[in-house]
Amino acid sequence: DNLGMLSDPSAAVSLWDSDEPVSRAELLKGVAGAHGLLCLLSDKIDTEVLDAAGPNLKVISTLSVGFDHMAMDEIKKRGVRVGYTPDVLTDATAELTVALLLATARRLPEGMVEVINGGWSTWKPLWLCGYGLSGSTVGVIGLGRIGMAIARRLKPFGVKKLLYSGRTDKSYAAEVEGEYVPLDTLVSESDFVVVSCALTPDTQGLCNKHFFCKMKNTAVFINTSRGAVVNQEDLYQALSSGQIACAGLDVTTPEPLPTDHPLLTLKNCVVLPHIGSATYSTRGIMAELSANNLLAGLQGTDMPSELKF
Repeated sequence: DNLGMLSDPSAAVSLWDSDEPVSRAELLKGVAGAHGLLCLLSDKIDTEVLDAAGPNLKVISTLSVGFDHMAMDEIKKRGVRVGYTPDVLTDATAELTVALLLATARRLPEGMVEVINGGWSTWKPLWLCGYGLSGSTVGVIGLGRIGMAIARRLKPFGVKKLLYSGRTDKSYAAEVEGEYVPLDTLVSESDFVVVSCALTPDTQGLCNKHFFCKMKNTAVFINTSRGAVVNQEDLYQALSSGQIACAGLDVTTPEPLPTDHPLLTLKNCVVLPHIGSATYSTRGIMAELSANNLLAGLQGTDMPSELKF
């Protein structure tokens, strides 16, 4: 719907017209000689793609807030500008994170299965009991735009204490009475651990055996950032052994997660297909912004949302 913005008569637009990701071969063919590239999270923009594009490439516009699918050092070296869509998906992703947290902690998917398969019989005091937010301690790893939006939404549920960790303490955390603590403190004291940091060399595999061993065995783990922040084998062990209570993931490694993956055999693990920003309005706004970023990059003007690196 937003392609009309790119139909400048002076520009030739090569379009991959499918909801499925473009194949590697088609991407390499289609990018040859291009001045601009509009890509998705599912497109790996590495040296091979940049070489295939050649020296004409001036701008890459990605329909995402994350940019770990792009070889940023190589892009910078070549002086190519990058546009992204940071602010417009914040609210949708924060809403989904809260929905996933509640669904996981209160065992909603499990409950739905029991209704369908006849497991719902008489009322039982402890049947399908989960964990509530009221009076709890919530820990947010990465209090950036999305982390802050999650914290704002969780506070009215009666959260007693909000802890956060990251590279620096944030002055705006005062709005949610957030307390800046070392990661170890957050992990060991939180009833809910929410991961909303960027994927960087520092955060790759951050949530591993060592991490899960420090969590309470009644704690709920939620990740809506990037799958690679979590060591999934260690998470499986933590969940199957009762080291932690339950986990909700909107992101995995790989994506899609194979249907025979061990995590999918666990009742206490809720896995969603990376739908953090999936509302109709958000996706429309993301498309418009990425088209505007691309056009500005081609024209050499200021982008609405340029990644500075």
